[in-house]
This record gives sequence, structure tokens and C-alpha cells, in this order.
Amino acid sequence: MSTDLTPRMNPYKAAPAAYKPLVDLQAYTDKCGLEPSLLELVKTRASQINGCAFCLEMHTREARAAGESEARLYLLNAWHESPLYTDRERAALQWTEAVTRVSETGVPDEAWKAVSAVFSEEEIANLTVAIGMINVWNRLAVSFRSLHPVTEEQQRKTA
Repeated sequence: MSTDLTPRMNPYKAAPAAYKPLVDLQAYTDKCGLEPSLLELVKTRASQINGCAFCLEMHTREARAAGESEARLYLLNAWHESPLYTDRERAALQWTEAVTRVSETGVPDEAWKAVSAVFSEEEIANLTVAIGMINVWNRLAVSFRSLHPVTEEQQRKTA
């Protein structure tokens, strides 16, 4: 893996027509009726799995804005070992991991049983599209080396 952090290109400027449908679908999933905090947990967890710093910075910031606690964000990578998540969140996170790792897991029946026990079919459809969207954004950001915002204070600490 490269340590070069230089962005490769800005795909949004290079092919804006290709990105408009993605932005529109993202707007739909953000307003689909699922809890904003749940969606941010899902986006953050998928971004952890995919190693997307840009999306991790964005979605942990947005999760905090949606009222998410620091403890739950810190423990998200080990959610299955923490009592801080509801059954609904646990099912969504299990589903997120299975869908994100589809090439490894094939989306096991266990994940389906968990998600279908606490979500309606419409919610599962919307949740799965939301998971798909964050995976698309992760792949784009990692491929083009999109850099997350860095404050002046953060820059000073790394200098």
C-alpha cells in the first residue's frame, strides 16, 4: 500500500454527470426514514472495513452532530463485544459487515435473520441501498486518494 497522500484527481469535476445520480441516491437514503444516527453508524462501520479515511472523518463528525457518543464511536469496530448498541443497531451493523464483505461472506443467513427480525422489508431495502452507497463512496475516495479536512491544529501536531 502506498504512503503517498497526494490526491490523484477530482472525479466530481472530471465526470460530473456520472456523479449526479450518486448524489441523488445518497440524498434519498439520507431521508429514507431510517434513523440518522443509525445511518451514520452504518456509514462509519463500512468506512472502517474499507479503510476510507475521508469517509471516516466525515461520518464520525456527522454521527457526533446527530447525537452519537464518543464511547459508541470508539467501540464501533468491536460493536459485537459491547452492550452499548441496541438490537436494531446490532442487526444493522451485522448486515453492514456482511454486505460490505460480500466477496468474503456471501451475506450469511445469520445476518439476514438478524436484520429481518427487527427491520421491515422497506427498511431492509433502504438500509441495503445505504450500505451500497457508502461502499461506492469509499471505493471512489480510496481510489482517487480523497483527503479528509485537516485543521491547522492537526497540521501543527504532525509537523
